[in-house]
Amino acid sequence: MFKTNEGKLDRIIRVVVGAALILGYFMNGDGAYSWLYLLGIIPLITGLIGSCPLYTIFGISTCPMKK
Repeated sequence: MFKTNEGKLDRIIRVVVGAALILGYFMNGDGAYSWLYLLGIIPLITGLIGSCPLYTIFGISTCPMKK
């Protein structure tokens, strides 16, 4: 469906950061700007899918070249 444009390390970092932000929301849900933690959904989903729409727009790929 989507062209993979994220390398393995990029995907791991996105999933970890996304999960940490979502966890931060549940641990600090009563803060004034706690809804910003929910932005962690974006790197989590893109890391799981392996495709980043912004990378596609700018022509970036961290995926290793196939030989």
